[in-house]
Amino acid sequence: MAWKLRQSPQVEEVLCLPGNGGIAGVARCVAGRQDDFAVVEALAKKEGVAYVIVGPEAPLAAGLVDHLKDAGVPALGPTKAAARLESSKVFCKDFMARHGIPTAAYKAYADADAALGWLQSPEALYPLVVKADGLAAGKGVVVAKSAEEACDAVRRIMVEREFGTAGDRVVIEDCLVGTEASYIVFTDGVTVLPAAAAQDHKAAYDGDQGPNTGGMGTYSSDGILGAELEREVLGRVIQPVIDGMREEGSPFQGILYAGLMLTADGPKVLEFNVRMGDPECQVILPRLQGDFAELGAALCAGRLADYKAVWRPGAAVCVVLASGGYPGAYEKGKEIAGIADAERDPRVAVFHAGTRREGGDVLTDGGRVLGVTAEDGDLASAIRRAYEAVGKIHFDGMHYRRDIGAKGLR
Repeated sequence: MAWKLRQSPQVEEVLCLPGNGGIAGVARCVAGRQDDFAVVEALAKKEGVAYVIVGPEAPLAAGLVDHLKDAGVPALGPTKAAARLESSKVFCKDFMARHGIPTAAYKAYADADAALGWLQSPEALYPLVVKADGLAAGKGVVVAKSAEEACDAVRRIMVEREFGTAGDRVVIEDCLVGTEASYIVFTDGVTVLPAAAAQDHKAAYDGDQGPNTGGMGTYSSDGILGAELEREVLGRVIQPVIDGMREEGSPFQGILYAGLMLTADGPKVLEFNVRMGDPECQVILPRLQGDFAELGAALCAGRLADYKAVWRPGAAVCVVLASGGYPGAYEKGKEIAGIADAERDPRVAVFHAGTRREGGDVLTDGGRVLGVTAEDGDLASAIRRAYEAVGKIHFDGMHYRRDIGAKGLR
């Protein structure tokens, strides 16, 4: 987002709190914690910013947007109440049930023994999906093929508290079958502006094998949904969310991400995020031909209907380079080589995730380290260009999926 904002002729400077090694190249990074609302407010007022974009889920769920708006600082993002679509799986599933939004059948439990009992009963038909209720950095979801796997997931989430308070409750739902798609819209609570569709790759390894991650790569191309299916998603999923949240007294303003499964019975919702989505953002914003700063201003002011978005035809592909061991334990501080070589291609951008600068070096500083993104006229060409760029980058332990975008070609 900082990269795209900086391209606007209207933007004098972008501030980022706290930023990372890559953002420092396009924005002024400011030390501080995103959960220190007073610091964010003071910075915004001191610098006279036009508006604040709250990117990550944790400060959205904690109510940073509410705090800023109460202080008279324009902010792009949903309120704490609206953010429950992501911060509570139980709230989200109950909300969809109330408003007839298609999703998997589910049960919610606040008691581990009750959940374990049902999972071992004849009623439980496998595979099933076990989800921690709260925020778990994209890792609190387990697709269980057996009662043993499902019970292990419940114990990890609710008893061992692997994800802390996110495991106060669990949702257990039917496992949907089909093709996944990420559908993202901008909304001021009334007008809905769809972004280009994208598809994430959550599993750690090729062929969608291994544990879930925060996302190992994604692609965006024309025809992921098609006009008819897009109309169905807007009519049966997106509009009912916007209308339902407004009716329930928590109007949704910001960026709404619907994680969908395209099943034989039509599109069904896997999850909602209340933000752009990572790494979907890395392939969607490069395809936006309009001014992202203008879009944000229109959204904050409630005049999104005045903004006309144009999406560049073709495709974009993002391959995530991760630390060895991710999504489990991993080491930090590995020197990264080859970023500049990869970015010599004008249609390649290397977006930093878990990095830090130390002198003239860029070092690993997280699980997902870089998002290597390439654009081209069609999906096959974008995939080839992205992996050519990946081949120029190296750090000890680096691992990545080699099949990002392959589903789109099929």
